Amino acid sequence: MREELLKIIEKNSRIDLKELAVILGVEEIDVVNEMAAMEAEGIICGYHTLIDWEKTSIEKVSALIEVRVTPQRGQGFDNIAERIYKYPEVHAVYLISGGFDLLVTLEGKSLKEVSAFVSDKLSTLDSILSTATHFILKKYKDHGTILTRRYEDQREKVTP
Repeated sequence: MREELLKIIEKNSRIDLKELAVILGVEEIDVVNEMAAMEAEGIICGYHTLIDWEKTSIEKVSALIEVRVTPQRGQGFDNIAERIYKYPEVHAVYLISGGFDLLVTLEGKSLKEVSAFVSDKLSTLDSILSTATHFILKKYKDHGTILTRRYEDQREKVTP
């Protein structure tokens, strides 16, 4: 039940518990207990709402920052990752393979604000060797949800 429950709530965390129990073929109290257990175990870490900010009047700039670091002896990348993720601007930090070590995602009000964060805060941390900033220009799909719809021609067809 646990794996199926996780798959369902990953797509729709607002699903009614009664409906979830019916889908899984169990009692509602079993769903409640299982979710509480997974929250206590840290399997379910939070519930988030996916917002298409392009459709609001709120200005936001998102960026992906590749970071190359010198790992610390006996601690690897954990300490530097922790220092980075404690900044409120930072949304996520991932250890990645390839030419860079960490991938940092963040949001700001403007390109200038994000650039200032990278140059004034991130790049100045001990162990940071280099960074590469990539600004997100448009989101097509996020967390498995398609944000843009394909344009369909609404004109009437003219037949000869």
